[in-house]
Amino acid sequence: METLSTAPALRERLWNEARVAFVPTMGNLHDGHLDLVRQARQHGSCVAVSIFVNPLQFGPSEDFAAYPRTLADDCRKLEGLADVVFAPAAAELYPETQTIFVEPPPIAGELCGATRPTHFRGVATVVLKLFNLVQADTALFGKKDYQQLHVIRAMARQLNLPVEIVAGETVRAADGLALSSRNAYLSETERGEAAMLYRELQRIRQEIAAGGCDLAAIADEARMRLESRGWRVDYVSLRNAATLAPALADDEKKVALAAAWLGKTRLIDNLEIG
Repeated sequence: METLSTAPALRERLWNEARVAFVPTMGNLHDGHLDLVRQARQHGSCVAVSIFVNPLQFGPSEDFAAYPRTLADDCRKLEGLADVVFAPAAAELYPETQTIFVEPPPIAGELCGATRPTHFRGVATVVLKLFNLVQADTALFGKKDYQQLHVIRAMARQLNLPVEIVAGETVRAADGLALSSRNAYLSETERGEAAMLYRELQRIRQEIAAGGCDLAAIADEARMRLESRGWRVDYVSLRNAATLAPALADDEKKVALAAAWLGKTRLIDNLEIG
């Protein structure tokens, strides 16, 4: 496995590869990331992983400075799984002040985008940069970040990018909590409570399976149950899984999405229905 930090070195290394599968990450890798890297081997003769904490997707009061940076440990975890690790400094990806951005679709202003208004613009911009550098045939993203996956797929389609976007299933702890780098922020007590977010999504799915059709009421009841346990809820929402428009009762496939604060930690999760 080679670890590279500059764009010219990356391009030279990947130039003659027959088929590149790419997993972009912000590091502090957990089993969810590693599962995507293992899947990537099925899609390419060369597996490339990027590790870059992207300043463009953090708001001014968010956790950019505190976000865990564990490059040496990440590289140890990737040994035997990846062929190339690209770990650039910020100046490598942003050699000058960024004034040109990818403008994401309107859905990026809803759900997580309602409280993080520049987040998906930052995500889409850095992912396009990485796609241009890696020139991958396939890129893998986890379903845990469902709205992000939707935005990246739309960008690839609408900008005619020659890369196939593959979605990986959410990897969970034994109690159902979706694996996330930010789970490390949870206290021991909060960690025991954190799985309630997934349980509420499961309860939503059960209520719909039992014939519940007032989707707004079902989502609102889940929000109130979380708030009664001390959560600060950004949203609980039922959406059409393909478009992320508000779901209708007769939509064949829906997704329940939620984002909520437990103490100082913001957790997100989702569950496909149908």
